[in-house]
Amino acid sequence: MNDPRKPKRRRRPRGSPLDHAPEGITYAREKAGLTKRALADALHISEQLMCDIEAGRRNAAPELLERMAERLGCPLVVLQAKSAEEARSGQRPESAAPSGP
Repeated sequence: MNDPRKPKRRRRPRGSPLDHAPEGITYAREKAGLTKRALADALHISEQLMCDIEAGRRNAAPELLERMAERLGCPLVVLQAKSAEEARSGQRPESAAPSGP
């Protein structure tokens, strides 16, 4: 039942920014050749949560994003949401950009 001592889970307010990029997750999942169900099973989350994350209805916790990137074999930055500054400039800050030879 409801335990009054247990803190209630707080919901993300509607319209607040997500920690992930839904289109990035969909792209990486499809590139890895996985269905939503297969990825959800691999991450030990429900298929409904996976659908909600890809649709942008629910937020993916940073720990889940790390597990997801590892399972999909892609850099974490592909799955993370861009900050407002990055969105305006169209690129990642220099510290996140891969360094070349």
